[in-house]
Amino acid sequence: MAGRRKPEWLKVRLPQGKISMQVNEVVRTHRLHTICTDGLCPNRSECWARGTATFMVGGDVCTRSCKFCHVKTGRPSALDPKEPENIARSVKLLQLRHAVITSVDRDDLPDLGAAHWVRVIQAVRAANPGVTMETLIPDFQGRPELISLVLGARPEVVSHNLETVRRLSKSIRSRATYEASLEVIRQVAASGVVAKSGVMLGLGETREEILETMDDLRSAGCSVMTIGQYLQPSEKNVEVAEYVRPETFEEYRRIGKEKGFAHVESAPLVRSSYHAEKHRLMIND
Repeated sequence: MAGRRKPEWLKVRLPQGKISMQVNEVVRTHRLHTICTDGLCPNRSECWARGTATFMVGGDVCTRSCKFCHVKTGRPSALDPKEPENIARSVKLLQLRHAVITSVDRDDLPDLGAAHWVRVIQAVRAANPGVTMETLIPDFQGRPELISLVLGARPEVVSHNLETVRRLSKSIRSRATYEASLEVIRQVAASGVVAKSGVMLGLGETREEILETMDDLRSAGCSVMTIGQYLQPSEKNVEVAEYVRPETFEEYRRIGKEKGFAHVESAPLVRSSYHAEKHRLMIND
């Protein structure tokens, strides 16, 4: 499939406009990292036009090398002690009502970055009363005590992505496992925090495997699910096996609702944080 042209429904506009430029300036001024840029998110034009962004904490170098991901991998620098304050100030400058925060994996740290996560959440909340948060967390190597630290800071939504179906998980994910990720989601749901997860299509999965994944997520207590098309970010990443049609994504959205998800975001360009500001509201309505 190398070199195969993308279908029309996957063509997107580049970020532009005054608000998008303002977001860019805030990110640059405070030396922040966003998954919008580091992950080459196809929705950054739409999200930035709404004045929203997904912040990535812990630096821009990941200790893992998942075959689908565009974030740099290697030996990260020390954590920036000013990062929590900078994130909090940026949320305020952008006048966000719902902030989305994710991170690289920091397997190099004794606590895998959990305490830094807590400081970021606390700083955002202290500087922005009334702002709600979604945290897209790593698996913390499946250590419940570290997941509990983040849950103790009480973000409104905690997301952890399965990324793909059980059969393909080992071949495209680095260190993370399907079962360990389900346990993370199960712990989040058991804490009373809204649990969310996402998968990519087009990696060679079957319809039956996608439905099985939905069932596994529901059994773990997952309330919100995102489903999007995998897009190969560089030649170093795994190739696309299939471009799934929009009507198939719509079918999975309907099936997900029938299976009991409070909300399913399913379309070719959907990513983990797409329309994230709506998810908490929909659940609470």
